This record gives sequence, C-alpha cells and structure tokens, in this order.
Amino acid sequence: MKQAYRRWVCGLLACLAALLAVCGAVVYAVDPCLYYRVPDQWQPVLFNERYQMAGLAKNVEADTVLVGTSMAANYRASWIEETFGTSAVRLTIPDGYYSEFDQVLGVLFRAQDPERVIFGLDVNTLIRDESGVTAAMPEYLYNANPLDDIQYLLNKDTLYYSAYTLLSNRWGEGDTIDEGFTWDKDQWWNHMSALANYDRPEIAGEELPSDTYQDNVAANLAVAEGWIREHPETEFDFFLPPYSMLFWDKVTREGRVDAVLAAIRQAGETLLQYDNVRLYGYLMDADIVTDLDNYCDYIHHSGEVCREILAMLRADEGRLTEENLEETLASWREFVVHYDYDKFWDEDFWTRWNAEHAA
Repeated sequence: MKQAYRRWVCGLLACLAALLAVCGAVVYAVDPCLYYRVPDQWQPVLFNERYQMAGLAKNVEADTVLVGTSMAANYRASWIEETFGTSAVRLTIPDGYYSEFDQVLGVLFRAQDPERVIFGLDVNTLIRDESGVTAAMPEYLYNANPLDDIQYLLNKDTLYYSAYTLLSNRWGEGDTIDEGFTWDKDQWWNHMSALANYDRPEIAGEELPSDTYQDNVAANLAVAEGWIREHPETEFDFFLPPYSMLFWDKVTREGRVDAVLAAIRQAGETLLQYDNVRLYGYLMDADIVTDLDNYCDYIHHSGEVCREILAMLRADEGRLTEENLEETLASWREFVVHYDYDKFWDEDFWTRWNAEHAA
C-alpha cells in the first residue's frame, strides 16, 4: 500500500513538474512581454506598458530614446528616426511616477548606451509625490536578478498572453512596436472635444504659496539627476509637454500659477547645471497651447503636435537656458494671468474663429 502510494505521489509530482516545464517553455518561446527578445517570426501583442517596457528597453537597440507618460505615447519611433537620423525607441509609462521611470531607465542603461534620451518633463507628474505609486511594475522584469525570472515563466497571466499572442497573429491582429500603445487615431482633435473633456474648477479663495511643490519637485529631480550624473556621455533633452491653455485656466482658477511656475523654475535651475542636459519649454509655447484644435482634453495633444515638437527639438527651438529662464517665466506669468479664458465658452468667439479658419 505504501509503495503504491509513493508511486502515485511521485507520478503526480512528475506530471506537475512536466506541466510547469511545458508552461515555462511556452512562455519562454512566445515571450509575450518581449523580455528575452523581440520576435521575428510573428508580431508582438502590446497590452501593458508596465509589463512590456522592460523588454523594449532591453531588446530594441536605439541611439535615441524617448521616455514619458501618456503625453509621449503618440510619438512614433519612426518619426524620431526620421527627424534625428538615428535608431529610436519610445518607452512610456502612463501616469508614470519617477520611481517607475527609474526602473525603466535602469534596464535601458544596463542593456545599452544611447546617445540621447528625450524625457517628457510632465508638470503634473513633476509636482506630485510618490504616495500614489502602486505595485503595478513587476519588479522581477526590471531588476538584474535572473533567478526571479521564474515569476515570469511560471505565471498564469503570461501563459494567457502567450496563447493570445499566437492567436492574434493567426487572426492577423498583431501589433507593431512603432504603433503599439499609441491612441491618437481614435480621438477627435478639436476645441469642442477639448472643452467637453475639461471640468472647469471654481475660483479659489487664495493663492497657494510658491514653494508648495518644492519638496516633491526636489525628490523627483533627484531621480533624474541620478541618470544624468551616472551617464555623462548621454545627452538628456528634457521638454515640458505642451498642455493646452485650459491647463493654465485650471491653474489660474485654483490659485496655483506661482506654485507651478516655481516648480518649472526649480527644474530649470536644477537641470541646467549639467553639461549633458538641454531643457525645452513647450508648455509655454503660445502658438501650440492656445489652439484648442490641437487637443482632445485639457492636456493631451495630437500626433501632429508630436511631429512639430520633434522638429523643434531638432532645430533647438524653445530652449530654456540659465540666461533666459527667469525672463521666460516672468513673461509667461503675465500672459496666463491676463489671458481671456472666458472666450473659450463664448459662442460668438467660435463663430468668428470658424469663419476665419474655414479654409
């Protein structure tokens, strides 16, 4: 009886081991998170940035790397390659925190030495602390420890996405890395959409102190300074993504103008100390931000604006320096404080605007 029981237990364990081995082999071969390789026999299925950016950072060789939140998601790598004449990859974490970007860039710099990193210095993320960060970034995909890869290989979710990847390719529904995670094609880029997706706040009773975000900004910039100091041969181009004028309406009504501009000043004073850093202030580009037809809500702009910003980066336009930073901020403060925001809710304004832009 005991011998039969032992044979049954050993058989069961052998079956489980074989099943786990098969599961691990399937995940390794298909590699849905692109952790080991970019497939050349089928198209990947891009389903989750936080799970797949480690693989893209490690396995897509690129001289120019664009990093950012959803504000950077619609920059195609092919556009970057066309603009800068280099190989490129886009690495995005929607609503990302600096600790998450640190994990992505950690993988990137362990795997390769890019000539240029273009980072979207998203003001909404720059001024916040890390209290909202979650465990959504799988540590085992981003650390340098190969032993915990077992969590990737023996994982029901990655097994599911392995099967889904193969089926999607059979159905002709795989993705390309160039178009993966982009979302601009399904949006209506128009002032009506921008206004409809903006909740205008009530006017605050008092202004926030200018140093409101100082500690948060310092902590976030400290992370960025780590990248800059550890990789002096890499050029870091930081740019302030151009939220629409509705963002400045929101900031003005909430009494945060001086606090937000102080955060930008702090970023400039911190980053411009380094020889391998350039900083661009497209958040303060009136031609872009005042044209609500560039937007689908109060911050997200169209792919056409992405192309425009790449061209401006290439031409070194809109650059902030130690010499012009204070003057630029002072001039922009005057602009946003005295701007006629109410016209955006004036039907006559849009009637005139449509007549002027009928062509």
